[in-house]
Amino acid sequence: MLCLVCGLLWFTASPPLVAAPSAPAREYQVKAVFLFNFLQFVEWPATVFPDQNSPIRIGVLGDDPFGSALEEAVRDEAINHRRLIVNRSHRVEDLRDCQLVFISKSENRRIDAILPLLNSHPVLTVSEVEGFARHGGVIAFYQDGKKVRFEINIGTAQRLGLKMSSELLRLGKIVGQESLTGDFSK
Repeated sequence: MLCLVCGLLWFTASPPLVAAPSAPAREYQVKAVFLFNFLQFVEWPATVFPDQNSPIRIGVLGDDPFGSALEEAVRDEAINHRRLIVNRSHRVEDLRDCQLVFISKSENRRIDAILPLLNSHPVLTVSEVEGFARHGGVIAFYQDGKKVRFEINIGTAQRLGLKMSSELLRLGKIVGQESLTGDFSK
């Protein structure tokens, strides 16, 4: 597991070894790798998977910024012997059986309607919409100079029954700690 963390840090901090793709393409390659790594550092309640052969589903809600980068990041990969499947839709109802849902910027105006639907069961929600984690999402990407960073709303994660490894928590910026006291009104 430590190798994965080190690899993730190296990938996001190192210059490219070959001709660089455009900045937005590289950004979404990095974010695709982050999504894959998030899956490795989160544990869902046992009831999330119907059986031991059920795949882990990654959903992309709204306009897809990844292109082929997400499929490339998870191709031939498995987590705890579960294969990974990517689903895309503009309808949240189509992604309710996903374990991770990336909410695209195109859904910015619908976040207040989307989060209650996804937060009604254990879904790791991830977005790059500003303020996402502070307003009830689980993980939010943000830019720190040229680096991609992320915030984790640990209160939302715990309320959903998602257990995050200490390695992941050390790498992210923790927000939403007031949720740990049971005050969800903030």
